[in-house]
Amino acid sequence: MISFVEGTVAGFDESGVILNVGGVGFYVQVPSYAVSELSSAPADRVVRLHTYMYIREDAMNLYGFLSADELSLFKMLITVSGIGPKGGLSLLSAMSADDLRFAIISGDAKAISRAQGIGKRTAERLVIDLKDRLQQTIGSDDLRGVHMDLSQSAAEAEGSAAGDAVAALTALGYPRADAAAAVKKAQSEGNEDTEALLKAALRHLA
Repeated sequence: MISFVEGTVAGFDESGVILNVGGVGFYVQVPSYAVSELSSAPADRVVRLHTYMYIREDAMNLYGFLSADELSLFKMLITVSGIGPKGGLSLLSAMSADDLRFAIISGDAKAISRAQGIGKRTAERLVIDLKDRLQQTIGSDDLRGVHMDLSQSAAEAEGSAAGDAVAALTALGYPRADAAAAVKKAQSEGNEDTEALLKAALRHLA
């Protein structure tokens, strides 16, 4: 299995890029945003793509991602019936990994179904199959050692954006202490409205 490829961009099309790795050109299918980013990269820029090789009788395709986190989510997506590598790539082209996690955890099948080739039923199946698995993978190691009086925390202020964010996270199954700590951390980064706080907090809980 090829875990990653590293080289310079020798060419591209709407679906992927050709990476020159020691004189060998690897065609790697990547999300659409990555095509846009890599196609404008300087000719001498060395790029690393985290890859997944998909092999079947009539094809051998390499899928690549700019981060290991995206690759990890891609591998989870393609375990769902009806979502093959093309579907996984389409989902990660339509939204970021963080936004896709949020949509799955919050049960937003409508947002998921906006991805090309992903219908409503497939989106609903994605939520059913992955919601619990995603929640189980979320740890709080980076939040250990954070001590706060939740009753006095600004993140608990009823009716505030932070309070609403904490309430939403706890409704999704996160421990209240972890949710409040993540929201507080998101606030310190300058996030203010509820949606921004939720997205940032989910990154810290990931």
